[in-house]
Amino acid sequence: MTTVEIIFLGVYFSVLCVLAVYGSHRYRMAFLYYRHKFKLPTPKGPLKALPRVTIQLPIFNEMYVVERLVESVCRIDYPRELLEIQVLDDSTDETCGIARACVERHKQKGHDIVYIHRTNRQGFKAGALENGLKLARGEFVAVFDADFVPSPDFLLRTVPFFADDKVGMVQVRWGHLNRDFSILTQAQSIFLDGHFIIEHTARNRSGCFFNFNGTAGIWRRGTISDAGGWQHDTLTEDLDLSYRAQLKGWQFIFLPEVISPAEVPVDMNAFKSQQHRWAKGSIQTAKKLLPTILKSDLPMAVKREAFFHLTNNMAYLLMVLLSVLMPISMVVRFQHGLYGTLFLDLPFFISATASVCVFYVAAQREMGVNGWARVKYLPFLMSLGIGLAINNAKAVLEALLNQQSGFARTPKTGAEGKKVVAVKKTYRGSKTLMPVVELLFAAYFTGALWFAIDARIYTSVPFIILFQAGFLYVGVSSLLQGLGLSGKLKLTDAAPAVNAAGEQPRRAA
Repeated sequence: MTTVEIIFLGVYFSVLCVLAVYGSHRYRMAFLYYRHKFKLPTPKGPLKALPRVTIQLPIFNEMYVVERLVESVCRIDYPRELLEIQVLDDSTDETCGIARACVERHKQKGHDIVYIHRTNRQGFKAGALENGLKLARGEFVAVFDADFVPSPDFLLRTVPFFADDKVGMVQVRWGHLNRDFSILTQAQSIFLDGHFIIEHTARNRSGCFFNFNGTAGIWRRGTISDAGGWQHDTLTEDLDLSYRAQLKGWQFIFLPEVISPAEVPVDMNAFKSQQHRWAKGSIQTAKKLLPTILKSDLPMAVKREAFFHLTNNMAYLLMVLLSVLMPISMVVRFQHGLYGTLFLDLPFFISATASVCVFYVAAQREMGVNGWARVKYLPFLMSLGIGLAINNAKAVLEALLNQQSGFARTPKTGAEGKKVVAVKKTYRGSKTLMPVVELLFAAYFTGALWFAIDARIYTSVPFIILFQAGFLYVGVSSLLQGLGLSGKLKLTDAAPAVNAAGEQPRRAA
């Protein structure tokens, strides 16, 4: 074996080792969850009086969901004289008229609601929230994105925790309005369930840092100011502010039993755009805050968890490298008669893939779901995670190279349940050349699969199929939905009908 081949295999196994460490971290999350799951958060004591609350609704081109959002927020059970609602609209399309009319309608019903429109979008969502704070009168500030439908008891179940002066933020769990829309929305829902139920609970109750998710949470206004306010030098202003606040000593509370339903993207390109923003923003936040965290006097367990949390998306960069190396490694070892060394890959692959199964099965079981009802989606989940690697690795590289980009909104369609939706073409995810690259990787693994079967290297076949299927699904879905050929998402050139009052007809649930 040549020196180049030895170095090549050394790099390959090094990548496998690092990925196995990140994959095994899910076991730690599950361990911490079960160790601390019965540490139920309770308010420190009764509030002397209910405080004034401002609810901020940042929107940008959300014509299909803005009415549903405003109406659900106006149904929140809280004294009207203590509740202020801000519709922070940066829209450039028909949303402006729909939102303004909806606000006026509810204002006439006696709600303290105001419409604030910006035309420059400076700072994007963070800028809109900061601008709204200048006018807000509330001592506490709740935030809901456009696709959320908060329950009427949201404030009555979250505000009591602020009886403790050390509590700066309370986050609730996301639900999913359109989980059953497609296999893609099923997968996203399971991903999010794992993140909220296992990760958030484990981090919060074990004393580690966790983050506000940008929506479905409520802040003490003084906490935002003390932490330096909303800043827009990263694409994840929520993650950034969360860590800055906790570094200042503020405590956060997570309430998994309080659920705020929302829409997950129905379009593959919209999903990829969302994932790109989250991946890039997390690495930007890691570069910004991780040195401070590691130099701080925080316990080592908190520092370690913060490192894994903020750098987790680095795994996508390694996943792309692994995708290039794995088939070549198989061929090199086969040609040198090192067929037996292929079994060395198994512990690494199993530690990563089995951790996925344990992690997400645990989340579904904790939700009270029949084990097999969603376990059937696990192979698809693993393939989808692999298929996203190129998209998210690009985001990580952009963050590492300080390449700036705007805040790309995730298009909302108003989808609920399995209902087919029709949306303007401008509301679909943006098209890029990424699907071509993903399909090239799919073709690359098709060749590797052919070689493995022909050479009878059957131990490699299951993993090659996972990679092939992931890249193929993501690439084909992106192309088809970009061309408007998706079966359940209909694209149209027309905007929804709007009457003289600026209102659009309500969509059936």
